[in-house]
Amino acid sequence: MLVIDDIYDCPKEAGMLQESGERLARELDWNLLRTFMVVVQEGSVTGAAKRLYLRQPTVSHALKRLETRLGKRLIERGPAIFRVTPAGEVLYKECVEIYGNVARVAVLTRDVKDEITGHVRIAMASHVISPIFDEVLAAFHAENPKATYEIEVDTSAEVTRAVLEKSASFGLCLVHKRSPRLDYKMIYREHFGFFCGPPHPLFGREGLSLTDLKGHASVSFKTDQLADALRPVALLRAQHDLDDWVVGHSSHLEEVRRMIIAGLGIGPLPIHVVARDLRDGLLWRLPPYENPPAVDIYLVWNPQTHLNRAEAGLLQALREAIDAKPLSARTYE
Repeated sequence: MLVIDDIYDCPKEAGMLQESGERLARELDWNLLRTFMVVVQEGSVTGAAKRLYLRQPTVSHALKRLETRLGKRLIERGPAIFRVTPAGEVLYKECVEIYGNVARVAVLTRDVKDEITGHVRIAMASHVISPIFDEVLAAFHAENPKATYEIEVDTSAEVTRAVLEKSASFGLCLVHKRSPRLDYKMIYREHFGFFCGPPHPLFGREGLSLTDLKGHASVSFKTDQLADALRPVALLRAQHDLDDWVVGHSSHLEEVRRMIIAGLGIGPLPIHVVARDLRDGLLWRLPPYENPPAVDIYLVWNPQTHLNRAEAGLLQALREAIDAKPLSARTYE
């Protein structure tokens, strides 16, 4: 540590520097210290100038500036004189210490990882099943194990509201009407099919047509409306008179699936999401078998939200992963 009393000869001078020490540290050009250190090491201004690839007057001026700034003579110099003063000796030791520490910065930080920390709150519609999101989340966690996550499942409208209100880092949901205050990127396209469960009279029957579905009770999502996010599904219902008898609805895919499997009625589900249920005999696919309704799922974020490093990093990774795949690879038949 630089001891003020060792540079200044009287307590009054030391006290004055103590009072201005913070300002000195803030305003001092540290290059002056390096120049002074080299001058002492070379034993002359001329030698220091050669080593620093500077002109001799530049080095002399730098030394004078440092002495003026400190208010103390550091080197006695003349035609045949070069002597470091006691104050200069104290300062030189400090300069060596300072630059030794600076030189070790690269070594000390070489093996230190720049770990990302922070909490990410994701708002998500219940039927979002995306390999892209799963892969990015897994990779991001592996690279940044100190980050934490919270996933809230709600209706697409509530997901959008949470992103607008900045209570969510970003959202994944269906989109009916876009907000000018938000940014959107389509993460994938899924197709909905109609299904029934084992107790239903249509379960196991092949070669059915949409006409065969008329008169049967149905269950669906709250967004299965002509003026909402599942408009393509609602439109198909309306075209074939399949929306007269709705016995149950929910905002969550798991609950719609539960009611369908329990035999309450026919209901729409994303085809790629329930592939395992079809193999396990829990669900039966109903018409239409060709050109089923397509619904797009979006990544939604608020550009005005101040994100922490974890939020910003995961959002950026998701956007890059989406851009890296063509739409055909993000469309689930």
